[in-house]
Amino acid sequence: MKWITRENAKVDRMACPWLIRRFIDADAEFLFVPKDQVMAVAAREGATPYDMPGVKFGHGPGQCSFESLLLHHGLNSNAALVKLGRIVHAADVPEDESVAAEGIGLRAIALGFSLLHGTDDRKKLDLEMPMYDALYAWCVERARASQAVPA
Repeated sequence: MKWITRENAKVDRMACPWLIRRFIDADAEFLFVPKDQVMAVAAREGATPYDMPGVKFGHGPGQCSFESLLLHHGLNSNAALVKLGRIVHAADVPEDESVAAEGIGLRAIALGFSLLHGTDDRKKLDLEMPMYDALYAWCVERARASQAVPA
């Protein structure tokens, strides 16, 4: 399956490919194109647009694109993914940064990758996938800790 979004990806547009490859479609391909070309290239390539205004997997009331994907694909029962979704939301939507304190750090890291690699979104994706793996592992541990019943 092909997915497409705007070039110069930062937070949500990098987190979504991680989620898609790890939990939805391991063989997914991602296209990053200029904003004004997304819908035309999507139609031509048969790609699903994400993190764009007015698309199925975009921002909705109180949620970022990552959270839209979680909801649509029935992944909200995974407490660690929900926690990661809140972090991505806080990082991606500055006015909602209080949703998760970790979001501020994720935003700084994502913007740092953008400063280092500009519009080389494929390189950013390759470099950021392990970072999201690590953040997810931390979320898994946090979810386990919150479910532990004191003896």
